[in-house]
Amino acid sequence: MSRHTTGVLAVLTAALLWGTTGTAASLVSQVGALAIGSAAMGIGGLLQALIALPALRRSRRTLAARRGMLVLGAISVAIYPLAFYGSMRLGGVALGTVISLASAPLLAAVLEAVLDRTRLRGRWFVAAALGIIGSILLCLPQGPAAPPAGPNIPLGVILGLIAGATYAAYSYAVRRMMRHGIGRSASMGAVFGCGALLLIPVLLATGAPILSGPAPLAVTAYMALIPMFLGYLLFGFGLARIPASTATMLTLSEPAIAAVLAVLIVGEHIGPPGWIGLGIIGLSLLAELVPRR
Repeated sequence: MSRHTTGVLAVLTAALLWGTTGTAASLVSQVGALAIGSAAMGIGGLLQALIALPALRRSRRTLAARRGMLVLGAISVAIYPLAFYGSMRLGGVALGTVISLASAPLLAAVLEAVLDRTRLRGRWFVAAALGIIGSILLCLPQGPAAPPAGPNIPLGVILGLIAGATYAAYSYAVRRMMRHGIGRSASMGAVFGCGALLLIPVLLATGAPILSGPAPLAVTAYMALIPMFLGYLLFGFGLARIPASTATMLTLSEPAIAAVLAVLIVGEHIGPPGWIGLGIIGLSLLAELVPRR
């Protein structure tokens, strides 16, 4: 199996894990989105740094030399969950998910093209276009019983674009650090560990409901350990093998996974546009999975 294929499979597995977060969070509606987001990303990021301590010690001089990328990645990690969950709260879950995840691969491609002067292949444009179209169809109202939009759609759109930009930025920063000789473990541990430290004040300010019972604690522990900690380990593994633009495009599978789980577990309804969108997302992933010559 080629490095590209293993990288693609690692990122898809990470997206599978991330796709469970919406269903998990729905089980504890008493915990706010900011609390869940800051706890999951904060605890998961600290664990990333903890297991990377030996690599961080070995790479401390190289990390200091690349502190610009480290600062960019850490700030982006801290902003992303706040903007992403805020976008879903203000603009609605569908709008927030589509804007955040569909804009990320485009913004990642812009970063690579401007800063690295890379040239994207036609296959990437085809896969990205299919993924974005599929995500939009999936998140359209699926019938008369569809939930209403959020209370502030314009602000939700702005926060969604911020989420997409910060997602692309920390993916790019980690990938750039790896390409300049910093190991995968040290790159991920430094960026996510520093980002987690920035999220601690948010968690302290909003996280009291997490301690209100065993269910919120269990869900928070699951989200921190599985989707965030394990998911980002796999994401880092994939970033070491494929470009950030490809990795962010592949995570467009996350809303499809979340939608299937919502139907099977939560009991939500998906109409014909949504199922067509799922099929189109599958085609976009197939375009990246086909081995290159």
